[in-house]
Amino acid sequence: MAGDLNASEFSLFTMSVALERTRPVPWFDSQHPGVSEATRLIAGPDGEHLLHHARTSTLPCWWDDVQGSLSLEMLAKPDMGRRLDGFALGLSGIAFPVFGAAGRGGLVVFLGREIAIDEELCLDIHTRCFALFESLSKLGTNELDKMPVVSKRELECLKLTANGMTSEQIAAALKLSVHTANQYLTNSTQKLNAANRVHAVAKALKLGLIG
Repeated sequence: MAGDLNASEFSLFTMSVALERTRPVPWFDSQHPGVSEATRLIAGPDGEHLLHHARTSTLPCWWDDVQGSLSLEMLAKPDMGRRLDGFALGLSGIAFPVFGAAGRGGLVVFLGREIAIDEELCLDIHTRCFALFESLSKLGTNELDKMPVVSKRELECLKLTANGMTSEQIAAALKLSVHTANQYLTNSTQKLNAANRVHAVAKALKLGLIG
């Protein structure tokens, strides 16, 4: 999803059911099992704005560190999204509120100065964020901690495989050698504990890693 948005990083947060908890709770991000500086900032005082929005609206919200640096004009529509004023992380971003079983809620946040999104992609990404949150909510904390990090490039190769492309076609599309494309697919297959690349694609789809 981050690749589809041209985002440089992402974070997933849960929302505490306790109303006195005024900040999002980090779950994992693009540096898992580490924690990025942006995630730490969102989990701090700045995150109060995000949490308030997520508790009062299901619409995406976005912020721009440099006026006009994001291609998010469509989110100016009242029924599509809301701009957060005075929210500065040093990176532009967009956050999607999500909800799962038993009323559990969260936020999927994408950050980057070159994020681009239109109405169709916004709806698609939000739907996939719900699926990702629901899938991960079924995992125990220990299971999530053991999840390997599948890189952006590995996910791109898996997604193209899901679209029916061969290693040669993937290599051409991503300007890689066939050997490198195959290596990315082998890595993702091993990380997802899959029997082969087809099985890896199925697991990545189920987890909402690709769509």
